[in-house]
Amino acid sequence: MNKLAPYLTLLRNNHQFRRVWLSQIISNFGDWFGVIAVFTIILGYSDSEFLLGMVIVIKFISFAALSPFAGYVADRFDRRMLMIVCDFGRGAVVLSFLFVRDPSMLWLVYLLTAMQMGFAAVFEPAKQASIPNITTGDDLVKANIISNLSWSVIFTTGMGIGGLATAWLGTDAVFVINGTGYILSTWFIFRATIPHERNEETMLSLRNPIRGIMDGYRFIFSNSHILRPALAKGTITFFLGSLVYMLILVSEEILMMGSVGLGLLYAARGSGTAVGPVVIRRYFSDERNWVMMMGFAMITAGSFYLIMGALEVIWLMLILVFVAHTASGANWVMSTVLLQKRSPDAFRGRIFSSEWLLFTMSHAFSVTCASLIMEYDLLTLRQAIWLYSAGLVIAGSIWVVVVGRRESRWNRLNKMQMLRRERHREQAVHPR
Repeated sequence: MNKLAPYLTLLRNNHQFRRVWLSQIISNFGDWFGVIAVFTIILGYSDSEFLLGMVIVIKFISFAALSPFAGYVADRFDRRMLMIVCDFGRGAVVLSFLFVRDPSMLWLVYLLTAMQMGFAAVFEPAKQASIPNITTGDDLVKANIISNLSWSVIFTTGMGIGGLATAWLGTDAVFVINGTGYILSTWFIFRATIPHERNEETMLSLRNPIRGIMDGYRFIFSNSHILRPALAKGTITFFLGSLVYMLILVSEEILMMGSVGLGLLYAARGSGTAVGPVVIRRYFSDERNWVMMMGFAMITAGSFYLIMGALEVIWLMLILVFVAHTASGANWVMSTVLLQKRSPDAFRGRIFSSEWLLFTMSHAFSVTCASLIMEYDLLTLRQAIWLYSAGLVIAGSIWVVVVGRRESRWNRLNKMQMLRRERHREQAVHPR
């Protein structure tokens, strides 16, 4: 209980973060509660691995397409109101899944999925950019750990409960619960106070959307200490996205356990992402090493999936998936915290939307390639798992050698500059 005390204290004392967090819990539960229902509709009206993979691809392409504009909007307008509008919109969209009644309406699943992710594309950078404005210092790290832990628990339980609800209550009831959850979450955001620092110069630069978007990209690429953590999620998901997609096929073709096996594998994934950030804060709290640690997280995730691809024993596979996603969860929180701390508020929305753009495009490309490989039998399932796992190990190794070393040089330069500033202050106070 003592280990949880700092997090509980933050939730008890910081009313604004607590309200944003409660909103996140409700909407995230709706997200994962409804995933299996969407998969069920697609599999019920088609028998195509490619079409199943395409719903995941549509999610990420839709998110990516709006990300540049979403970051501009998150910096230009009130972030609290944006989150309210987006969650209400997602609720209305999810309820519209009820109109899919036969195979001829299957196209509507993809359209609604695209609309749902369009709202998410605006919501996510607005939320991520808001957290540093309602938390400070070490509380920012705790807030991100709480958010990630909550996401992981909800992911683990939400999909499991959603799978049972889909089987017992049907997809219609699941979509009603999902949509209602989004709308309910707007109440907590409505009650929150979220500061947004915008001066006259910032507002002037954001008057033109194209200029505002391009200014954001120029800022990111001209500040390598921000660019490095912004690349982390996209790099790992370029390989891990397809591996997570292939867990669906592992359950079906290797374990022969259907939705039960998928639920267990995804539960292991969710549990791992919950544990990873806690391990980082407890044993690797020095943020100067985090960029290097991101590379080792990629190597760890790839290595454990590589072993998992050779097995058929469910409990061993669950352990390996758990450890792999412990590493990926650590990667996620480390990169998020560094971006929040290193990014000025005036650019934070555009920085996070750019990160999400890379992440979603990497995920979409990864899953598209994997689904085509499976559809046309270019590789066996095991061979595909080994291919993507080995790719992740190689990418992590390159990250350690190239990106990690550049971060180390930047840290050394920062330390030297700090020492110079301290000497100058001492000389000003105690001149000889």
